[in-house]
Amino acid sequence: MRKPFVAGNWKMNGSRDSVRTLLDGIKAGMADVSVAEVAVCPPAIYIADVQQQLEGSAIGCGGQDVSTQASGAFTGEISTAMLQDFACRYTLVGHSERRTLHGEDDALVARKFSVASAAGLIPILCIGETLQEREANETESVVSRQLDAVIELDGIEALADCIIAYEPVWAIGTGKTASSAQAQEVHAFIRQKLAELNADVAEGVRILYGGSVKGSNAEELFGQTDIDGGLIGGASLMADDFLAICRAAR
Repeated sequence: MRKPFVAGNWKMNGSRDSVRTLLDGIKAGMADVSVAEVAVCPPAIYIADVQQQLEGSAIGCGGQDVSTQASGAFTGEISTAMLQDFACRYTLVGHSERRTLHGEDDALVARKFSVASAAGLIPILCIGETLQEREANETESVVSRQLDAVIELDGIEALADCIIAYEPVWAIGTGKTASSAQAQEVHAFIRQKLAELNADVAEGVRILYGGSVKGSNAEELFGQTDIDGGLIGGASLMADDFLAICRAAR
């Protein structure tokens, strides 16, 4: 049985005061979140504050990105060891904003996945198509290509210890959400693709949906057979909204 998982991607938002207030609110409501595993991915500069405030709670912490390098002259980069030095368990890799704004291609994302996994972090592998690609009926080929880059580098077994987040780019921060049927269709395709290579990996891997998830649509989305939770953007910045989404992950 796959345990539901909800992660909040705070992106480049927050201040020390707002982070403190947000986490106070989330922690206060966690008693009602009895099923889902929960994590937050703050901007790197706030990870130390977040971990200090989360001490003793069941909420995990992760990075928003990770370097392929262990150390050295790589200004602005953050290594796996640095994330682990602050007890991070997860890291996002391949978020569409990294792919689009920073030119990260499938090969680079696969290397980041490989480095994170080898270090013992749990990669949250983000995949998804643009609106243009969806309208051209290329959704399946796009997500296949993105998954294949990881599989070809590390093998299908590497996905056994990761989390996959399907995020249609056209639904991220736009207010548009894939219908529950649209989301389930892609999640089922992903799981079937993996099953053709390793049925056990396919059955066990958690596949999240991300893209304008709110408290009002989370229960329907998470009720789909192959949707195991969510990677939440804007709604993760408001404690009540984030908690409503976490409660919907049963």
